[in-house]
Amino acid sequence: MLTSRSLCLGLVPVAFALVFGHSPSDAARSWPAPVPIGQDFTGIARVIDGDTIDVGGVRVRLEGIDAPEQAQTCKKADGGDWPCGHVATRAMQEMAEGRETVCRNHGLEKYGRTLGTCFVAGRNVNAELVKLGLAWAFVRYSSTYVAEEHAAHAAHLGIWQAPTMTAWDFRAKAWVAQAEEAPNGCAIKGNVNANGHIYHMPWSPWYDKVRISGHAGKRWFCSETEAVAAGWRPAYVRSLTGRAETATAGASATPGRDGAGIALDE
Repeated sequence: MLTSRSLCLGLVPVAFALVFGHSPSDAARSWPAPVPIGQDFTGIARVIDGDTIDVGGVRVRLEGIDAPEQAQTCKKADGGDWPCGHVATRAMQEMAEGRETVCRNHGLEKYGRTLGTCFVAGRNVNAELVKLGLAWAFVRYSSTYVAEEHAAHAAHLGIWQAPTMTAWDFRAKAWVAQAEEAPNGCAIKGNVNANGHIYHMPWSPWYDKVRISGHAGKRWFCSETEAVAAGWRPAYVRSLTGRAETATAGASATPGRDGAGIALDE
């Protein structure tokens, strides 16, 4: 079987040059853990997406894994598609949203987020997502979850049921496509609405719905840290069961084909 890692390899250098390119404000904001590297900190979790959560106000990127983006679909064994991004985010919510979460601090990654291994009721969230076939082992940076990935691959679980594009190649493709149209190649949309100042990456489910018209303070950003430094935040999600934050004006539910649903604030 073709492995997903073999798809769109030519896009990877472009992804890291464009998606994670530096701007003057790239170091303007960070979310350091309140404890030294190697120690644990605790807080109530708010889910950002399938591999990113806020824990007690600290933005945590789960160490060693990369989950499908919310707008991403993956291939089924029968040739169809399934909403892997929504399902990964929902799995994260079911494990962690609104619950006491313990994260081990692995230090800051270069975009200002704390890298963490996170546990809920003793359950390793990072490992569980890979075991379920809802995240890749992010071997570019870590080999921590390679064994879990091999097991999920062998069982054809989730993203491994058929050849599918990896999350990093999905982001690269989305950025390249949108940067061609965006001013100065700065493809992040900063929206302003009743929910506040919210930014959207090119792979956001809301991206195409947001129009940057130049009024009401809407604007473009070149990097995620630039957006955060200017006072924007990412779109939060909530499950249709209501476990997470209840969205207000501008929210929309997007049901998955398996009954999954995620609501986002624009």
